[in-house]
Amino acid sequence: MRRPILGIIGNQYVIEDRYPVHAVGRMNLDAAAHVAGGMPYVIAADPALVSVEELMEVCDGFILTGGRANVHPDTYGELPTEAHGAFDPARDAITLPLVRACVEAGQPILGLCRGFQEINVAMGGTLYPEIRDLPGRDNHRMPPDGTLEEQFALRHAVTFDEGGVFHRLMGTRQVMTNTLHGQGIKTPGARIVIEGHAPDGTAEAIHVSGAPGFALAVQWHPEWNAAHDPVSRPLFEAFGIAARHWAAGHGPVPALKSA
Repeated sequence: MRRPILGIIGNQYVIEDRYPVHAVGRMNLDAAAHVAGGMPYVIAADPALVSVEELMEVCDGFILTGGRANVHPDTYGELPTEAHGAFDPARDAITLPLVRACVEAGQPILGLCRGFQEINVAMGGTLYPEIRDLPGRDNHRMPPDGTLEEQFALRHAVTFDEGGVFHRLMGTRQVMTNTLHGQGIKTPGARIVIEGHAPDGTAEAIHVSGAPGFALAVQWHPEWNAAHDPVSRPLFEAFGIAARHWAAGHGPVPALKSA
């Protein structure tokens, strides 16, 4: 059987201050290919180039990656402020309806960092523009300096709900994760179940209640060292299993379906 085609949502960048591109980080591609066991397919997330319907026909599952641009607050009924940072409305116009369509169909989706926030917003939730500005919250942004190893180092614990999807998937209630985000969930969307929290109460792991297929997301970046990290590997492996079932024509399967 062919490898499932895993659509990896790209971000817009400008190379050398003049050349616009859509790109995906290599670590996302490696995780999709070598841990989830799929064929990574880079998606230019812009409705001028692709449509949700076409993407769902071509791909067997989707990874919603992180990115510097944030979900525009217009999409969840709030006004933009300086704290909201940069935006990518073209990506919003693809990912938000894509999430809703995949949840409805049972097509596998995995949200990472910005993708975690996109899934919440797509389901009607809202976001805080800057977690570190909230009373009692920690700074969840990545260190501004240092090597990639230092920036993606494990920095805080995440505790999962007893008996929940993530607890069963990881085989433990507490794990260590990296943290490289500024925003976070303010109000969860309809059917969004928060199953994991950082020590300061920040939401870190969610699933979509009642989704017929794999619909999980985490606020950290599990693509870093995914092949060897004991937290990242089971997440991508379970996503890959769901995508293989979809590719084989078996329809949607939940997050914990065996291969």
